[in-house]
Amino acid sequence: MSEENVKAASAETAPAASDVSGEVTASKNSKKKHQKGSAKQQEEPVPVTNGELAGDGGGGATEERGPGREGSAKAKNKKKKNKANPTEQGTSGIGSTVSAASSSQVNGEQPDQVDADQEGGDGAAAAAEADGGEGVSGSEFSTNLDGVDMNIGLREVLKHINISALSLKPAKTPEEALHKSYKFWSTQPVPRMDEKVVANEAIEEDKPLSEIRQEPYALPDGFTWDTMNLNDPLQLKELYTLLNENYVEDDDAMFRFDYQQEFLQWALQPPYSKRDWHCGVRVVKSGRLVGFISAIPGTLNVHRKQQRMVEINFLCVHKKLRSKRLAPVLIREITRRVNLTGIFQAVYTAGVVLPKPVSSCRYWHRSLNPKKLIEVKFSYLSRNMTMQRSIKLYKLPDQPKTPGFRKMTEADLKAAHKLLESYLQRFNLTPVFDEAEMRHWFLPQNGIIDCFVVEDPENPGTITDMVSYYTLPSTV
Repeated sequence: MSEENVKAASAETAPAASDVSGEVTASKNSKKKHQKGSAKQQEEPVPVTNGELAGDGGGGATEERGPGREGSAKAKNKKKKNKANPTEQGTSGIGSTVSAASSSQVNGEQPDQVDADQEGGDGAAAAAEADGGEGVSGSEFSTNLDGVDMNIGLREVLKHINISALSLKPAKTPEEALHKSYKFWSTQPVPRMDEKVVANEAIEEDKPLSEIRQEPYALPDGFTWDTMNLNDPLQLKELYTLLNENYVEDDDAMFRFDYQQEFLQWALQPPYSKRDWHCGVRVVKSGRLVGFISAIPGTLNVHRKQQRMVEINFLCVHKKLRSKRLAPVLIREITRRVNLTGIFQAVYTAGVVLPKPVSSCRYWHRSLNPKKLIEVKFSYLSRNMTMQRSIKLYKLPDQPKTPGFRKMTEADLKAAHKLLESYLQRFNLTPVFDEAEMRHWFLPQNGIIDCFVVEDPENPGTITDMVSYYTLPSTV
């Protein structure tokens, strides 16, 4: 079956959209700055690495270490004085770490607060101050205990920061999704991540058309809606450019899907599609296309119940406008337009976890040109594997090994359609195709969609197997 089938089957039963969003990700760690100066005039803070104390977190000699001072004779003499005078050590140990940070600032902010804020942990510096500012005494033993408490406290704060950072990043697993609030999706008719679904029914009943909003949703100032005509070469090129420069890419921003213009026409104009569901956003002054979302019609078989719905796809907002919160408005607007046609259910797929997955899809890669893929760092040589061995391993035979394997033709459509319907019966969530949809999605088109069948050599005209895939280049 085609990857298009798999894609539709891995979506959710609720009006929603794809995976491009303006979520804020956790910022990178910044380098910490330590003030330098004479130990006699200013208390020296303990160096901190990733929120933990350098050294054992307690002893007086360890806490006297500072940039540019380690190994000097003065430092050694200072350590000896500290051992001889526990009172002096107590005022320059753990308790003084917060004190020194409180009196010095980096760019107008306290150094500990700068790092805590960038990690996403609000109030982390205050917590550190509370842990480290207690119990400054004249006893070396007490100071050691304070150091242990400070170390434990910082670890707890670091753990809290990590949890906070996870809540800001897009969730990659259901476990990560449980820590997210999903402010927008909590307002939509979709199940919660912790909700157990026990009934095969609509979350909300269909509404009378008279209750559907008639006017488009308001956009931020300077933007306007545009229903796109994909049969116009200029508008099609605009959509291609928007997706090519701003749509789905990998985490390292090395690869981005490069949907060709002919592919977009095939993907967005199947039988029964509507131009009104090709929804764009333009800048008023320049007319530039900066946002897009689409819907195409389809039928899904959900636990032996057929449901007419739409598939939401190609939600894309220009990278420079992610802070404008255009994505939620695009989702609401396409939902409104679909509802006006009497359809109230939708499916969508995403590369991240959104409330709430009803199916998942695993992709298998079969390298055809391993040398090229390794050169562009799409894949890598495994241990004990050389380039020549990899090329030999993935080399294809000159002729197919399966007898009767050939490209599908128009004459095969009816038999292939029947075969596919029979195969899909074994699953609980599947697409349903009529003859027109079968022809559109599976009949081979050069550079877009390929479909192959196996014809029984002993029974000409009998189709026993089929396989399909679409062609989607990527930019590197």
